[in-house]
Amino acid sequence: MSNSRLVDMTMLSPNHSGRRNQPITKIAIHHTAGAISAATIGNIFRPTSRQASCNYGIGNDNNIVLCVDEANRSWCTSSSWCDNRAITIEVSNSSNGGNWPVSDMVLAKLIDLVTDICRRNGIKNCTYTGGKDGVLQKHEWYAATNCPGPYLGSKFSYIASEVNKRLVGGSSNAPSAGGSSLYRVRKSWSDAKSQKGAFRNFENAKKCANSNSGYKVYDANGNEVYPRKSTSSKSIDTLAREVIAGDWGNGSDRVNRLRAAGYDYDAVQNRVNEILSGKSSKPSGKSIDTLAREVIRGDWGNGQDRKNRLERAGYDYNAVQRRVNELL
Repeated sequence: MSNSRLVDMTMLSPNHSGRRNQPITKIAIHHTAGAISAATIGNIFRPTSRQASCNYGIGNDNNIVLCVDEANRSWCTSSSWCDNRAITIEVSNSSNGGNWPVSDMVLAKLIDLVTDICRRNGIKNCTYTGGKDGVLQKHEWYAATNCPGPYLGSKFSYIASEVNKRLVGGSSNAPSAGGSSLYRVRKSWSDAKSQKGAFRNFENAKKCANSNSGYKVYDANGNEVYPRKSTSSKSIDTLAREVIAGDWGNGSDRVNRLRAAGYDYDAVQNRVNEILSGKSSKPSGKSIDTLAREVIRGDWGNGQDRKNRLERAGYDYNAVQRRVNELL
């Protein structure tokens, strides 16, 4: 039994049951409930105290990490029945909260990986039935959880459809720096005359779009793939406090990242200026418990950096840290 060649890094977890006792006939797709890298996914499952793992993780950096060999049963879906039959995949979100969105690039990488798993394990039809009898499985069917989140959960039929196209045709349409598909930068797909360029490399296409106001990146099928439309419900106030905490970078990087996520940069920056000038009310929305869980997940850094970021965002560091200690 082999592992996927799509793996970018291997960070094996000790948390598994050894050889699975059933053939691989399922694929369980989870979300990480956070925007984290592949390496962070690997590190999360390394301590034995975690008592959890997955076969693969896909980070928001679009890398794939192998955490448990496919031959072994991971501890991911709260079900021995499912985990013995399923390859389990943890997928990073592109932002925290709301409907827990996943970027287009990560979704494409997920489809790549699911296709590869099906091919190597003889799954000829990747079915999603909305129940346990299909190939694609949801964690929420086995435990009291919202995993894989509203956004990714809504994509299961699409994932199955795209995978089956490839299984039948033997091709892959996922973005790739070395692939043959071109990414076109235009004002709209129908406005071919506005085209600024056609790129094999997705990152180069994004740079071109960022340099030309009002331009977008389209794949070979005419789908807008950048900037992605925001599916998050974050308020301007929440975003402003994240900016102050350093979550969105600085200068032009901040402008590009906020706009690429579908947000109004000017509105966010105006709110940042209000907060820093003392015209702000107390932080809204996030409870101490929510902040503590974000800290444990790594969203607020470590040590003095964590303290500084929480206090700059207007939160009570000591109260948050006390809750962290209670949870741990």
